[in-house]
Amino acid sequence: MSKVYTPGYINLYKTGELNNRIERLYEILKECKLCPRKCSVDRTKKNSGYCKSGLDILVSSSGPHFGEEPELVGDHGSGTIFLTNCNLGCVYCQNYDISHLGIGKIMSVEELADTMIGLQSLGCHNINFVTPTHFVPQLVMSIKKAYEKGLRIPIVYNCGGYENVEIIKLLNGIIDIYMPDIKYGINEYAKKYSNAENYFDICKDCVKEMYSQVGDLKSVYGIAQKGLIIRHLVLPNNIAGSEKVIKFIAEEISKDTYINIMDQYRPCFNADKYPEINRRINLTEYNKVLELAKSYGLYRGF
Repeated sequence: MSKVYTPGYINLYKTGELNNRIERLYEILKECKLCPRKCSVDRTKKNSGYCKSGLDILVSSSGPHFGEEPELVGDHGSGTIFLTNCNLGCVYCQNYDISHLGIGKIMSVEELADTMIGLQSLGCHNINFVTPTHFVPQLVMSIKKAYEKGLRIPIVYNCGGYENVEIIKLLNGIIDIYMPDIKYGINEYAKKYSNAENYFDICKDCVKEMYSQVGDLKSVYGIAQKGLIIRHLVLPNNIAGSEKVIKFIAEEISKDTYINIMDQYRPCFNADKYPEINRRINLTEYNKVLELAKSYGLYRGF
């Protein structure tokens, strides 16, 4: 990769394709199918589906974030924008006040564009949209507005992995770094703990599409520019089905995949109603997943 990376949205803007994508995405909002739930509500009329969101963008917070992967953080932080609400229903959600209770403020696309420019001016290495799935059309419009104001840094799509693959295809060339969770390798647990039907099957298709667009993670001077980062949170009692997740990544994506195997699970929100997840993981559980990753030939991230 060139030492001077040009984010993909710049070329799409110059060719006019970015406008075409925005039109198509806003049309989908009229009968919303942004995520696999396909609620089909008209969100342009402020109706809300499962995600409890209408046309307005809701943002809980924004700023340089230094707790992300080192390749995103660099010296000046990842420019994170935390979106309010979510298309998942995780009973153990650590950000439940944002994702379930809807804490946040309304932002126009112009205001969000100004926020991105502000993060860039602080030296942030990227714009990191956290939980973006249900606001994709508005975010892409904001990227266009931000480019017109001088945005020139990569875009990170930081999601829960429960995506509509057709929407991911519409993001081709707009997103530089995809960072999905693969939360579960077992569909029945995804349904029970995140109210996500067929999660693993849907997530696999989406991650394959993401990888086809951006490939393995590529960095310049240690700073991520383009590619795929996968996150996997280890859950108690192998609720996450970690081996199936690891096997899929190694055999169907790439052994060069950057995977962050996370150990920070703690029981939050409604986890106390489920004894099997109402505790932190132990070191043995975590190390077992690390060893699994190594045994399948994975080596980046962890």
